[in-house]
Amino acid sequence: MTEPLLRAEGVWKNYHGHHVLRGVDLDVAAHEVVCLIGASGSGKSTLLRCVNLLETVDDGAIWLDGAEITDPGADPDRVRRDIGMVFQSYNLFPHMTVLENITLAPVQVYRRKRDEAEQRAMELLKRFGLADKAREYPDRLSGGQQQRVAVVRAMACDPRLLLLDEVTSALDPELVTEVMGIIRELKEGGMTMILATHEMGFARDIADTVCFLDQGVLLERGPAEQIFTEPAEPRTREFLQRVLASRRL
Repeated sequence: MTEPLLRAEGVWKNYHGHHVLRGVDLDVAAHEVVCLIGASGSGKSTLLRCVNLLETVDDGAIWLDGAEITDPGADPDRVRRDIGMVFQSYNLFPHMTVLENITLAPVQVYRRKRDEAEQRAMELLKRFGLADKAREYPDRLSGGQQQRVAVVRAMACDPRLLLLDEVTSALDPELVTEVMGIIRELKEGGMTMILATHEMGFARDIADTVCFLDQGVLLERGPAEQIFTEPAEPRTREFLQRVLASRRL
């Protein structure tokens, strides 16, 4: 049996005595797309932040390609070479052009040659229809374009795993489609991804596996079609019925 690219085992995270994650187990295979669904506050974003070592787990462990990345001796910068993350707020530097935003980490953090970093950045911008925006500043771009640049920035370091945290939630509805398009293209290219999302229709369409989190517990996981049509857990059914009633599925 092939080992998963990512494995989380018994992960707990507490904030001021509040259990945000409660013993979460999660395996993600190479080239798999996993969508995390659940109500706000269920632990989706916290789980992603723990995987990217932006939060320290209180118990349990996380492995990437067989190496424990939550070991106290692990180098977070080294780990993040293999894990890219995109947030719901674009976090682009407003005083830098698109190209400068994308090449900053490869050049300053990972010590790549500037011309090589710029070549890679332009390849990605061209791939995702943004080549003509390379010299623009973020405030000259639409929200959808800024979020696509944020995805390109994460991909510029050639990660093995991409984490996406509610990347469409800050966008106007008409801009959501263009960001979803770039994620679909990444899936077609074999990118391993974990997405936290409130877009249930998109999760159903793109995910290989859907995980439902409820109050910090990974309550149910399974193929997208099974979770959305025949969930095993009453709490999952209740959540999806509410989503359906709000016409978000």
